[in-house]
Amino acid sequence: MHSYSKTLLRFSAIFALVGAFLGSHMAGAGSYAFKTVHAHILVVGWLTLFAWAVYYKLFTPANKIIALLHVWTAIIGAIGLTSGMWFYYLNPFDFGNTFTTVFFIIGGTTLLISFALFALLTFMKTDEK
Repeated sequence: MHSYSKTLLRFSAIFALVGAFLGSHMAGAGSYAFKTVHAHILVVGWLTLFAWAVYYKLFTPANKIIALLHVWTAIIGAIGLTSGMWFYYLNPFDFGNTFTTVFFIIGGTTLLISFALFALLTFMKTDEK
């Protein structure tokens, strides 16, 4: 489970860097076009993945398969949701509305599954490290 903690922590750090860069860009440009994406990158990507990294550092989950699914749906969902928001709200590559909407929904749904798996893990017997 230590590797789960380290993996989530590293992705959290990447999201923190990207979120801080976006905030800096918005301040410098005087435009808040990225505000929703920026907020979700920091809350979902940085803070949530960091909190889950701490969980895996402190606890050994009862079910390794659910833990594995949780970690990877968290990472994929955080990337999918935030990039889906970017596609949906700013459409930088001129994707069609159907693609951007479906991409956004799939990313958000994957992240929602991750939250459900985490909730399930917290109600299972765990051992403190």
